[in-house]
Amino acid sequence: MDKNRPETSGIARTLGAAQQTVLALLAAVRVPDHADAEVLAEFQRFVTVHADCCERALALGHLTGSAFLLDRAGARVLLTHHRKLGLWLQPGGHADGDADLARVALREAEEESGLADLAIEPGIFDLDRHWIPERKGEPGHWHYDVRFVVRATGSEAFVVGEESHALAWRAVREVAEDATMDASLRRMAQKWQALARNPGRV
Repeated sequence: MDKNRPETSGIARTLGAAQQTVLALLAAVRVPDHADAEVLAEFQRFVTVHADCCERALALGHLTGSAFLLDRAGARVLLTHHRKLGLWLQPGGHADGDADLARVALREAEEESGLADLAIEPGIFDLDRHWIPERKGEPGHWHYDVRFVVRATGSEAFVVGEESHALAWRAVREVAEDATMDASLRRMAQKWQALARNPGRV
């Protein structure tokens, strides 16, 4: 054994199935810049330390999955005016024990939009750690949000559900330029624009 290399086999044996599934997903992320590398490392540390990382019962924070939900042409994104947070955001929600975060994102997109015939693109599109303030006795906590691109391949006639005040299709270009939008939502719109200009670079 090379004593200059860290021993990792013991760590691997102690990781639960959910942790291993999420870490494998994170390992496939391509990192275009140092800031994204730091975010990715933060997610990897969180998952490695917390066997219950997918459970909302983990009070300090937990994994969530969300969808950058595009129309068939990739020119518009569906946003929800979140009932609890009062912000225009992408559809998403808690993993609730499901380590398949792509499945979580797709499920949340379907439930919050009422759209059928949604298709998820492989691989993580974006990572974002954000603070959820205390609300109605629930302590403030972190959401480690794993985001995927989802496409509407059929009807784009959405249905507003109980978690939203409203839904709206917005041009990706407008979202990218709108300073009133959530910063991470603008980042995703800008990232999608960059991908459209230079496929394979984002």
